[in-house]
Amino acid sequence: MKTAVVRSSLAFSAIVLALTGCLQEGGAISPSHAVSTPPAVAPAAPSVAAANRYGLPDFSGLVEQVGPAVVNISVTQKVTRGGGASGDDPFADDPFYDFLRRFGVPVPGMPGNGGGRGGRAPEQIQQGVGSGFIVSADGYVLTNAHVVDGATEVTVRLTDKREFKAKVVGTDKRTDVALLKIDASGLPFVKAGDAEHSKVGEWVVAMGSPFGFENTVTAGIISAKARRLPDETYVPFIQTDVAINPGNSGGPLFNLAGEVIGINSQIYSRSGGFMGISFAIPIDVALKVKDQLQKFGKVSRGRLGVAIQGLDADLAQNFGLDKPAGALVANVEAGSPAEKAGLQAGDVVLGVNGQKVDSSADLPRIIGELKPGSVVRLSIWRDRKTRDVNVTLGEQAAERNLAATPERKAEGTSSKLGLTGRALSAQEASRLGVPGGLLVEGATGPAAKAGLQNGDVILGINNQPITGIEQFRKLLDAAGNRFALLVQRGGSRIFVAVRLS
Repeated sequence: MKTAVVRSSLAFSAIVLALTGCLQEGGAISPSHAVSTPPAVAPAAPSVAAANRYGLPDFSGLVEQVGPAVVNISVTQKVTRGGGASGDDPFADDPFYDFLRRFGVPVPGMPGNGGGRGGRAPEQIQQGVGSGFIVSADGYVLTNAHVVDGATEVTVRLTDKREFKAKVVGTDKRTDVALLKIDASGLPFVKAGDAEHSKVGEWVVAMGSPFGFENTVTAGIISAKARRLPDETYVPFIQTDVAINPGNSGGPLFNLAGEVIGINSQIYSRSGGFMGISFAIPIDVALKVKDQLQKFGKVSRGRLGVAIQGLDADLAQNFGLDKPAGALVANVEAGSPAEKAGLQAGDVVLGVNGQKVDSSADLPRIIGELKPGSVVRLSIWRDRKTRDVNVTLGEQAAERNLAATPERKAEGTSSKLGLTGRALSAQEASRLGVPGGLLVEGATGPAAKAGLQNGDVILGINNQPITGIEQFRKLLDAAGNRFALLVQRGGSRIFVAVRLS
C-alpha cells in the first residue's frame, strides 16, 4: 500500500472510523502558566511527572496540572458531496460521505474513486471535532489550521463543561496553525517550553479528543527532531511515537515539566491510521505565527525568490565544497530580490546574518521568519570561495505554478552519458524563459543512474548554459568524469550530480 504523511483530521464518529479504518492525528498540551518565549538556553525544569515504584513515569500529576487548559473544538462546515447523476448514489445522504472521500475510501459514485458517476449535490452541513489549548487567560486558543478550515461555526468546550462560540482570528496553512478567541477571562493557560532544546528519547505527553473522546491522555517519547516532510517548507517537525488519532488534531504535546513543546498535527501511515509515528509543530514556530495572527490577522514572511535543493556528497564535490552543507540555488526568479542582489544558479547559501544554513530545509524557515523589506546578509559559495551578498527581502506570496510541458520530437544522442534527447525549439525555450536546452527522451547508463528522466530539460553543465546539442557535447567532453547538470523538471529546477566512472 502507498505510504503517506497524512494531515490529522476531524473525527466525526468513533464507530464509523473503526469500520472504515480512516484516522488522523492531533495532540495535546496544557499547563496553568503564561505562554512565554523560551530562553536561548533552557534552564533545567523540575518534572511534574512522578515515578512509580518500578521507576516508570507517572503522568497523573502532570495531567492534573495542565489538563484544564486543553480544550475540545467542535466545528460546523458546509461541504459539497458528489452525487450520482441519476440520484441513485447510496451514499449521497450519508453524513460521513465527504469524510470518507477525503481519505480515499472507495465509495460507489465517488468521482475518481471507483464510482464513475458525475454530478454534484448541494452543499450540506457537516460536524467535526478537534483539539486545542488555551495560551492566555483572556481566551486565546491555538489549534491546527485544518481543524477550522472552512468552518462556519466553531465551539470551544472546556474540561469544566463550559462552552464558548469562538472567533477564528486567523489561520496559516503553511504551518497549519490557527488562532481562536473566546469571550472569557481568568482561564487556565499553558506555559511554553523549549522545543529546540528538547532531547530525542525524552518522555512526552499528548492530550486531546481522539474520536471525540475528550480529555484523553497518551504518552511516548520524542523519536526525532527537525523532520522535514514533503510540501512542508516552514516546519521542522518533532517526531514522536505518542498515539495520535482523529480528533487529537491541534492538541498540545507536553514535556514532563508540564510545558507545551508542540502542536500535534500529522501522522505517517500506510493505512491512514496511527502506526507509531506522529509529528508535532514546534511551539516556537507556532508562537511566532500566533503573534502575527493576533496582531495583524495574517502572517507575513520574507522572500528571496529562489528555487533551492539540498547537496549530497557528489554535488558538494562538484561545487568544490568539503562537505554537503547549505542550500544550492537551482533557479533565480526574474525580478526577485535574489536576482536584484546578483544571486545566480549554482550559488550555495551557507548562512543568513551569521546563522548557519546546515541544509536546504533551513533556508526557507530562516528567511520566512524575517520581515519583508529587511536587509539580510547572505554568505554564499561561488566559484569555490565564499562571499557576502546583501539582499532586501520581498514578501512571500501565494505559490505560482511555473510548470512548462515541452513538445516532444525525436533527435539527438549522447552515448557517453547514456542520453537520448533533442534541442528545445525557440518557442519551447521562450516558454521556459531560457536561451536553450536539451529535452531528455531516454536515459540509460550514467544518465539513468544519476536520476535523469524522460521529459527533463537539461539547461546547463557545470554552470555553463546549453544552447544546442553540439555545444552540449563539447561541454560534456570537457567536463571530465564528474560534473553537475542543471535540470528543469516540471516547475522546478534542480542540480543533478553525474559520475561517468
